[in-house]
Amino acid sequence: LAAAVGDAVPRQVVDHYENPRNVGSLDRNAKNVGTGLVGAPACGDVMKLQVEVDENGRIVDARFKTFGCGSAIASSSLATEWVKGKTVDEALKIKNTDIAKELCLPPVKLHCSMLAEDAIKAALADYKLKQDPNKEESEKKA
Repeated sequence: LAAAVGDAVPRQVVDHYENPRNVGSLDRNAKNVGTGLVGAPACGDVMKLQVEVDENGRIVDARFKTFGCGSAIASSSLATEWVKGKTVDEALKIKNTDIAKELCLPPVKLHCSMLAEDAIKAALADYKLKQDPNKEESEKKA
C-alpha cells in the first residue's frame, strides 16, 4: 500500500483499508434505500454507496463497495460511518475536505475523498427521488 502512494501511508487509511467498515449491499429496490454509484475516470476508482433511511429521515444503515486504491476504500468506509445516525440534511453537509482531513490524505489522493462526497450526494438524491418519484417528472415539464 505504501509503495502505491510513494510515501508513508497515514494510519487511519491503513486501518480503514485493512478493516473496512460496512462493506456490502442493501436492497437497491427498497423505497427507503438510496444508491449512489460514482467513478473517477482519471484513476479508475468506482464507488457504490448505499444508505437506508428510517421514517424520521435518519440514516440507520450504510454500505459500500469500492473498486480502487486504499485511499478510496478508506474514504468509502469512513463515509459510511459518518452518515449513520445523521439526518439526510446533516449527511449532505459532509464535505470531502473533512474526509481528507480525518484520513490525512495526501494531495495526490484528494480525489478519493471527493468521490466519497459525490457518492453520499448521489445516494441521498436517489433516496429523495424514490420518496417523490413524480417530482422529477414535474421538473422536466417545467
